Formats: sequence, C-alpha cells, structure tokens
Amino acid sequence: MASQSSTQIRRALHLAQTGAALEPGSAGIVQLRTECSACNLRELCAPCCGLNQSERNVAKRLVFKRMRLRRGESLYRTGDHFTSIYAVRKGFFKSVLLLENGHRAQVIGFSMQGEVLGLDGIGAGQHNCNAIAVEESEICAIPFAGLQLLAHEIPSLQRHVRRMMSREIVREQGVMLLLGNMNAEERLAVFLLNLSRRYAAQGYSPSEFDVRMTRDEIGSYIGANLETVSRTFSKFQKDGLLRVRHKSIRILDGAGLEGVAGR
Repeated sequence: MASQSSTQIRRALHLAQTGAALEPGSAGIVQLRTECSACNLRELCAPCCGLNQSERNVAKRLVFKRMRLRRGESLYRTGDHFTSIYAVRKGFFKSVLLLENGHRAQVIGFSMQGEVLGLDGIGAGQHNCNAIAVEESEICAIPFAGLQLLAHEIPSLQRHVRRMMSREIVREQGVMLLLGNMNAEERLAVFLLNLSRRYAAQGYSPSEFDVRMTRDEIGSYIGANLETVSRTFSKFQKDGLLRVRHKSIRILDGAGLEGVAGR
C-alpha cells in the first residue's frame, strides 16, 4: 500500500513538471493549476514576488502545479531525480536521512507553510533524503530548470531566488547548533524558540502554537530519546516556562526559555 502510494505521488509530480493533467482516481493526490499572483505565500516564496506587471507577464510562462498529500506520504525519496523545488502552502513536512543502509532514520529538518523543500537536490541532481508529510499538506511544485531560465531574463527574480535559497540554507544550518555541545534542555529550548519565530514569520502567534511532529520525531531531530524529550517538556512546564496540552504549546516565559537556550 505504501509503495503504491509513493509511486502515485512520484507519477503526479512528473505530470506536474511536464504540464500534463492528472488522471482521475489517483489516490492521495489532488492537482490544481494556480498562479503566483493568487498565492497567499507569494511574498515568501513565489517566483513572481516583487515583480512589476511586465515581469509578471513573463513569469507566467513558468508552469507549476499545486498538489495535496496525505499524512505519511512522501513528496520525494532518497535518490529521486531532482527536477523541482517545492513551496509548502499548507501543512508540515519532515526531512529524513536514511543511515546504515536504510535500516535507521534520522530526522534532519521540518518544513512548514511558507518554506521551501527540495534544495538538497540542487548540487548532485538527486535528493539525499526523504520528504514526508507529517499531516495533510499542500505544496506547489516549481520546475527548477524553468525557474533558472526565467531568472536569467528577470534580474529581480534571480535575486529573489538567491535570497529564498539562502534563507532556507541558513535555517537548516540550525541543525548543527542543535547537535553541538548543548544538553537536552538547551536543544529543546532552541527548537521551540526556532519554531516560535517561524510561526511568527507566517503571521501566527509566536507564543501559542501546535507542535505538529511527535515527541519521537522531535527527539530524532535534536538528538535525544523519547523519554528525555517527554521528561524535558514536563520540566519546562513545572518550571513555568510552558503550558503543554497534547500538541498545543503555550510559551509562558519567553525570557526564561531564552535563558535555558543560552546557557
């Protein structure tokens, strides 16, 4: 079942990149045409961001598609040929690196609405990790070759693409900080503060939000086991830093949490 679903998704992505229509009845994928000018994320990631009207008319030559994925479905897998970058319109994705011949997995990143997936494939021409939907999600598949061609014609678009890529690379470098010389409390505090800032960048509350990933996934990301993550959440709540209700987090003492992160 999982293999069949993954095959359907890869086929849908291929159809999106070639501009073909999606055949009826493909499970787990809904494919829709859209324009950058109509996208609520255009100021963050869309190719037409900051362009004048004549430049937008040129940018309309770029064909891209919007797709929905169910929880647990893969957007791409390790070794898949790189063709597109993916703007997350809705939902959450985790990036998973397979270790020890595929027998062990390490979560190396989370991507949320307004952020971009797929940059890992630019250098080698193929993806080096799996991108998996943490919940029902929606993405825009933007063909990278077409984006590059347009960027040569429109200098402002080229600058925007570079800024977009730089922003995502810098964000992903936070993993190195998390897995450095910090203890589990410091790592979890940094993780929550980073998530808070990313929610704020999307216009949501920085102090009250849902943590969409499981405690186990968080542990894999920050380099701690499930028991340690659960115990640390409980300690933060006992210390008055957080209020935790299932997946809902409310930061009660931001300065205190910053203090833990900066120890």
